[in-house]
Amino acid sequence: MKLKTLALATTLTALPIAAFANDAPANLEEVGYIFTTLLFLMAGFLVFFMAAGFAMLEAGLVRSKNVTMQLTKNMGLFGIACIAYYLIGFNLMYPGDGWLVTNVLGAISPTSLEPTGLAAADASLDYASVGSDFFFQLMFCAATASIVSGALAERIKLWPFLIFTLILTGLIYPITASWKWGGGFLDAAGFNDFAGSTVVHSVGGWAALAGALILGPRIGKYTKDGRTVPFLGSNMPLAALGTFILWLGWFGFNGGSQLAMGTVGDVTDVSRIFVNTNAAAASGSIAALILTQILYKKADLTMVLNGALAGLVSITAEPLTPGIGAASLIGAIGGVIVVFGVPFLDKLKIDDVVGAIPVHLFCGIWGTIAVVFTNSGATLGAQLYGIFAIGAATLITSGIVWMILKSTVGIRVSEEEEITGLDITELGMPAYDIAK
Repeated sequence: MKLKTLALATTLTALPIAAFANDAPANLEEVGYIFTTLLFLMAGFLVFFMAAGFAMLEAGLVRSKNVTMQLTKNMGLFGIACIAYYLIGFNLMYPGDGWLVTNVLGAISPTSLEPTGLAAADASLDYASVGSDFFFQLMFCAATASIVSGALAERIKLWPFLIFTLILTGLIYPITASWKWGGGFLDAAGFNDFAGSTVVHSVGGWAALAGALILGPRIGKYTKDGRTVPFLGSNMPLAALGTFILWLGWFGFNGGSQLAMGTVGDVTDVSRIFVNTNAAAASGSIAALILTQILYKKADLTMVLNGALAGLVSITAEPLTPGIGAASLIGAIGGVIVVFGVPFLDKLKIDDVVGAIPVHLFCGIWGTIAVVFTNSGATLGAQLYGIFAIGAATLITSGIVWMILKSTVGIRVSEEEEITGLDITELGMPAYDIAK
């Protein structure tokens, strides 16, 4: 048996050598190009699967009369993000802050996967294919829009939301992301955000906050005497499934942001990122579990789910430099932030259906600040500068867009439609056949 196992292992080891012999790479740079391209593609489809996670989480946490609407919004926003990022976003994002002066016409144009212009530099043999880079970055753009969907659930109209998604993914996100990842002024200032605690998650959180403030709370959520009325979700198994899918997808989100897999050091770093990402999620969920038991005398599943996501958001700004212990502590603090953040919003009468603002905005800010504790190259001043610059720009521009939509096409359904449920009134299609 041992001899058969050894023979099989020898055969499997020889397969990649034989494959390379038929089409041998010209040099080590070409090998790096191949493996980094592969990293982007594998990480990209993991991040793509996060779209399913957001859809399931939101479908589980909204009431049964609004489930179909949430699923429709999630399908629509992903498709719109893909088109907007292709037509405008990708080329707008990567020239950095210089696009405003030097490359307006070149930036506002459809993406080409041909190796021309800036794309040629990105596709050099020490990086990866332009197609894999575009695919990976597109998934981040779509994730940003998904954050907004859950916070504004159960009272927003479908098409105004999708129009906002078009602007967010085609203009707002690419411009603010270019300030860091496109070589813009925040990158020059020393701002660190490895995989997007601020660039992705806080942007989605700020956009959701602007929408929630302008849209207003759901009918009956807050009483005149100051009480908050809990609205129970329709399907806790779906919400838990969505959280685990997001947890899985986050390995691609953070691991792929290493942006290289052509050396032993790069692969080692990717494995370290995976471990730290997992540790932060685990600690965030356990922190929320213990804290809700202490505060409410009963563990709260929704807080535990959001605690895991809070840990993930918190570690995203710097998943490489911490040790496992530090990553666990960063994630646990994220879990604590969510447990206190959700009732804090309720006190302000800001209605966030799924807890997206505490998870993605509050913990995005915390994670970006936490970088200075483990990365010696980061400074608190540069981190706060990035948080403020991207936060202010996103909140103001999103607020303007939401106000324009409100004053033109309207963004909120009528009282009767909200009470009946958006599945029937907006779509004419319930998620569950209650009659059976």
